[in-house]
Amino acid sequence: MTTTITNLTDDLGNEVSNEVAAAPPPGEPVDESAGEQAERLVEGAVEGTVDTTVRLFEGLDEFKVAIGNFSVSLLDVITWLVVGIALFVLARVALWGVKRLIRRANRFDATQGLLAEKIATIIIIAIVVLIGIDMTGFDLSSLAFFSGAVGLAVGFGLQKTFGNFIAGLILLMDRSVKPGDVIVVNDYFGAISKIGTRAVSMITRDGKEFLIPNELLMTETVENWSYSSKNVRVQIPVGVSYSSDLARVEEILIECTAACARVLKNPKPNVWLKEFGDNSVNFEIQAWIRDPEAGVGNVRSEVLKAVWWAFKDEGIEIPFPQRDVYIKQFPGKGEDAGADA
Repeated sequence: MTTTITNLTDDLGNEVSNEVAAAPPPGEPVDESAGEQAERLVEGAVEGTVDTTVRLFEGLDEFKVAIGNFSVSLLDVITWLVVGIALFVLARVALWGVKRLIRRANRFDATQGLLAEKIATIIIIAIVVLIGIDMTGFDLSSLAFFSGAVGLAVGFGLQKTFGNFIAGLILLMDRSVKPGDVIVVNDYFGAISKIGTRAVSMITRDGKEFLIPNELLMTETVENWSYSSKNVRVQIPVGVSYSSDLARVEEILIECTAACARVLKNPKPNVWLKEFGDNSVNFEIQAWIRDPEAGVGNVRSEVLKAVWWAFKDEGIEIPFPQRDVYIKQFPGKGEDAGADA
């Protein structure tokens, strides 16, 4: 290949030298002007360069590797590489432009925008692949032998992947789960941060990120705390002694709950007498919040601390179980010693 390129380069140099040599020596009369001579020299150089380039491509096309009926040359490889790079850059620019237009559109919410981006990505990639096949002149019929193997691979190896991809599109279309929703799946509680082509990313209050397959959200029961409304009711149990003023207890519970910044004023918090327990009269505070993604345990903690200090000031007792123990016989002593004692 190096020898071929060298020979082509030498031919170009010889042609240019011949053109220069053909020019009349200085001082002799000429029939054409200097401008015409320069133009003729430039045309000769351009024609020589083009001819050399054509010969170079013809030389690259001679280096071929054949596998059965399929053959590929060095020129084909270079052509595919250039076309691939150009189409990759074109696809990235097109995706960037489409995503920018979708995100600037006011009529799309977060879920609809994400779905539009996924569909646009699929369409652009399919168009780029088809354009690439057409530009390179690749004959798909040469791969007909491998079509059966590819079909089996998709049917068995990529079955779950394809199923999760379709499930992700369905989740975005029916909007059963959306980025920002607080869900509970198989005892896992957290907020959805991203819906991908394979899995949904859920971040728990501990900062742990779980990747839940899209197909699992289609087949398992999902508890969505913000599907139709982000209002969530929090139950907080409180017990007081039987000697307490129940009316005053209810007032204190309502005041302490309403003082919490995250508790909604409408619907307003409520207090129910739940039961008469073994050791206490049990109440249940029911408070509404609008931001479950910020957690519910911290709301309970803030309310219970306020109730504790209010009960301290009012002298209201929070009972705890007490037991009376009677010892019938001390260990290691007989019945007589026990009776004497």
